[in-house]
Amino acid sequence: MTRIQVTVDRVSYSDDVEPRTLLVQYLRETLGKTGTVVGCDTSNCGACTVHLDGVSVKSCNVLAVQADGHEVTTIEGLATDGELHPVQQAFHECHALQCGYCTPGMIMQAVDLLNDNPDPSEQEIREGLEGNLCRCTGYHNIVKAVAQAAKAGVTS
Repeated sequence: MTRIQVTVDRVSYSDDVEPRTLLVQYLRETLGKTGTVVGCDTSNCGACTVHLDGVSVKSCNVLAVQADGHEVTTIEGLATDGELHPVQQAFHECHALQCGYCTPGMIMQAVDLLNDNPDPSEQEIREGLEGNLCRCTGYHNIVKAVAQAAKAGVTS
């Protein structure tokens, strides 16, 4: 077992983990952060995307021990004081989901995209989300939601 100290959604945790434990497993099974979902187990779909020190990562491709001493933000950590994050709100308003399985990872990637490029073109949005797959929507409303959030001036 390896002892890690990590801040998740602004709360500090200290836990013993098996060195091979994936970050997504730690978040879901140890911390109960079930909004971070496992979609493919191969890092292809992006459903498990979280922020590690403010940068999006696929948490099925990161070991929990690699997060030691770092800050993780999950989909549950975006909302503050019961208010949806502006990207979450835009996804809701633009109906940017159907089954919802990809939505947490898609939102986390969109937030990172907008932090890097606060005024992306439609093509830049599509390219910024290309590592996240949605099998239901055809992406039109997802792109629309990210554009709406960009117009609102979203940061972090």
